[in-house]
Amino acid sequence: MWDYSDKVKEHFFQPRNAGVLEGANGVGDVGSISCGDALRLMLKVEPETDIILDAHFQTFGCGSAIASSSALTEMIKGKTLDEALKVSNQDIADYLDGLPPEKMHCSVMGREALQAAVANYRGEEWSDDHEEGALICKCFAIDAVMIEDTIRANNLSSVQDVTNYTKAGGGCSSCHEGIEEILVKVMSERGESFKPGTPSQEEAKPAGMTNLQRIRKIEAVLESVRPQLKRDGGDIELLDVDGKTIYVSMTGACAGCQMEALTLQGIQQKLMEELKEFIKIVPTKAGALSRASCHV
Repeated sequence: MWDYSDKVKEHFFQPRNAGVLEGANGVGDVGSISCGDALRLMLKVEPETDIILDAHFQTFGCGSAIASSSALTEMIKGKTLDEALKVSNQDIADYLDGLPPEKMHCSVMGREALQAAVANYRGEEWSDDHEEGALICKCFAIDAVMIEDTIRANNLSSVQDVTNYTKAGGGCSSCHEGIEEILVKVMSERGESFKPGTPSQEEAKPAGMTNLQRIRKIEAVLESVRPQLKRDGGDIELLDVDGKTIYVSMTGACAGCQMEALTLQGIQQKLMEELKEFIKIVPTKAGALSRASCHV
């Protein structure tokens, strides 16, 4: 597992300002549950002075996302909107005494939520939706503008850096070439040259982990959540592992349950924490994979 600072743990186990903020006049929503992280930031701003009187958050994500959101709300209370907008994602990470490189995207998400909330308060349009043709990472819906801005703001120089800070490239890896092109462009602006070539999927696996060990870790995570599923009359079955895509079958009461998507997202997060890599969990009916292969 990653090494978290005491301050990250503190803000995870005892988050500040979590929950709905009554009377909020600025709200920013970023991310999506389908991508594994979602954050709503709520501000109560004094109109005469533009001072942030209070800030709350609601988030769906890992411990680092909760800690980053908690830290951000503490950092911006008492600041004017313009002062708050000067808070960078690195400032959030520094406030928490650092975040693991693989979790820096959580601080970036907080920074985006702040921009969205301020824009909402000011009656301005703010959107992280990609423009047509600008979508780079389809797995996590990350556009070229966000990647460029993040590379510039954090002085990034590798595809792995970009993945750590934005999640882009952490899924199927098909967007690595596009990320490299953006790195070439941005690094040339600062007088540096980018050396193409990213680790293969095999090289990107945790050091010393064989395919069998990886599958056993996946099975162990599923086994850890199975008692809770069974208490509700359901279960989960591992069907196949294809690179970074894990196919499972939800059975019993879990099959078609209204909470199935949220349950799978929670399991996906546990798997990413354990494997230390971005993966995608796909619900599939038992037998569907073998039937599909017969028609290939």
